[in-house]
Amino acid sequence: MTNKSWREKLFIIIFEADTPAGKWFDVSLLIAILLSVIAVMLESVENIKVKHGFGLYIAEWMFTIFFTLEYILRIIIVEKPWRYIRSFFGIVDLLSIIPTYLGLFLVGAHSLLIIRSIRLLRVFRVLKMVRFLGEASQLTSALKASRAKIIVFIGGVFSLTVILGTLMYMIEGGDNGFTSIPKSIYWAVVTLTTVGYGDIAPQTALGQGFATFIMILGYGIIAVPTGIVTAEMTQHKIQLDNGRKCDSCHRTGHDIQANYCKYCGEPLI
Repeated sequence: MTNKSWREKLFIIIFEADTPAGKWFDVSLLIAILLSVIAVMLESVENIKVKHGFGLYIAEWMFTIFFTLEYILRIIIVEKPWRYIRSFFGIVDLLSIIPTYLGLFLVGAHSLLIIRSIRLLRVFRVLKMVRFLGEASQLTSALKASRAKIIVFIGGVFSLTVILGTLMYMIEGGDNGFTSIPKSIYWAVVTLTTVGYGDIAPQTALGQGFATFIMILGYGIIAVPTGIVTAEMTQHKIQLDNGRKCDSCHRTGHDIQANYCKYCGEPLI
């Protein structure tokens, strides 16, 4: 067996899920990822850690060594290693093994191994649910298209919370728990987002009335980013269904990536 055929066969097993061997490898990998995540969560439970801490520690290192070998093997067999290393799953694969080694120097760093749960996204490929990845791609495109609007919205909300928090500080004062403007801003954020921890509450009638206004305002604010993203997703779907429209000949059916009209040759705006 030549080196080339060895790499090709391993590539099919590790990166492809259409063959029995590839499906077996992916299912085994998903089971290992799930067990490793469960081990990390169980180690955070004090009673379990006292009784089975050493066993969980050994299991953690076994999983880490396995994932490390798998990561190195992926780099060896791919045609363009740097492309895999810089890809989404390549970065996640690397981040899923680093915390264990960091734990040798930083106490508690191994808890970051929970990042391995992201690797479970590979289940879409194993179960041939590629259409869900397409939907995720549409959502990502909608978020990118609306990022400017969302940034402006977040900036406006930030300014609003500063103003509302300062006003509440002036209304209630330190005697009622609003001891500083930053703490009052914290209360405004909690109230405006309708979280309502209840650790700080206005005591005066004016403060309670102002808080009621902020709570009602919060419901309207929460709906804004949802509407922005929904509008972008709807626009994206219309473009996919009908294609882009030419302003010169007013005909549709163009690809989203097209720069010129395929009917009249005019630039697409």
